[in-house]
Amino acid sequence: MLTGLVGQHGTTILITTHYLEEADQYAATVAIVDQGRIVAEGTPDQLKAGLRGDSVVLELASPGQVEPAQKALAPLPEVRGLSADGAVLRARVADGPRALPAVLAALDAGGVPVRSVTVARPSLDDVYLHYAGRSFRQAEGITIT
Repeated sequence: MLTGLVGQHGTTILITTHYLEEADQYAATVAIVDQGRIVAEGTPDQLKAGLRGDSVVLELASPGQVEPAQKALAPLPEVRGLSADGAVLRARVADGPRALPAVLAALDAGGVPVRSVTVARPSLDDVYLHYAGRSFRQAEGITIT
């Protein structure tokens, strides 16, 4: 309905949402707001391209494995922007498929078990995490067990 209004009448619609997948799909321009301040603004594609590279998401066996994983990955020059949320560790790499073997080898050498790994192009969630320094879940104080 909203996209119909925009298409038929050229109406500008301002929407606030935590559903960044919807913002990515429907919004012409997105503003990332953190603690009442706009920290990034542009088209979804511009914001994602600004992160330069891919996202590697590692689900570790337990939150206690985050610190050893960070130590194991620190020497890898292709890995940057490490952040943790529970037992999930996120990193930025220039080329996900090329970096993944080195990432997994470093974790294996460090004795860090990995439950799952995902390599993906940046999403608006990644953009929010980059600019706000935490996920929506962390910002809202939600704990997932």
